[in-house]
This record gives sequence, structure tokens and C-alpha cells, in this order.
Amino acid sequence: MSLLDNAFEPFKFMTKERVPDGVGGFITTWTEGAEFSAASRLDNSTVARIAQAQGVTAVYTIITRKNITLEFHDVVKRVRDGKIFRVTSDGDDKRTPETATLNMRTVSAEEWSLPND
Repeated sequence: MSLLDNAFEPFKFMTKERVPDGVGGFITTWTEGAEFSAASRLDNSTVARIAQAQGVTAVYTIITRKNITLEFHDVVKRVRDGKIFRVTSDGDDKRTPETATLNMRTVSAEEWSLPND
């Protein structure tokens, strides 16, 4: 087992659904979807801390295996504490080469709150 394997923990995709509200409109609900393994790391760089002081949400890196592709604006939940993240980059942009023995893909994400419509 590698150090990367030790860092992985359960995450779940969150799916947005609009359902009738019974009076002609709709309400937005979020449901948990498929589970996958990932690791998350808070960006503690000086630039990130300055941005947070100016109101930008906390920035994270989420690491998955290459067979999991997180897409721009995917919403995922860390099972351990229920923290919600919205992906802010494209999972196809940062992955290890097919010939590499390290099997990982990374995306940037922001800490996020599920909106209620």
C-alpha cells in the first residue's frame, strides 16, 4: 500500500435535481450519488491565504485515480465530515502519463455550500 492509498478516503458525487413544489414551481434538491476514493488537501500557499483574506473561498486540491475524472463544476462531498467541494478545473488537464507507475489525477476545487433555489 502506498502513501497515496493511505490518504484516500470516501467521497460521493452530488447530483442536482429539480422537483415540483406542488404549486406550479419547483425546488432544487441535492442527492448523493456514486462513491469514489480521493484525497483532499487545503492550499495553504501565501497567495491562497491572501485570496481567502479578500473573501475567496478555501481552495483545495482533490486527488483521484486516473479512472475517475472530475469535471469542471462537479460537486462532491467528503463523507468523513460532509464538506462539499465544487470542482474549479478540468480533470483531464492534470494526470500522470499512461506509462507512469503513479496512478493519479488532480483537480482544483473550492469549499462550497449547496445553494437552495
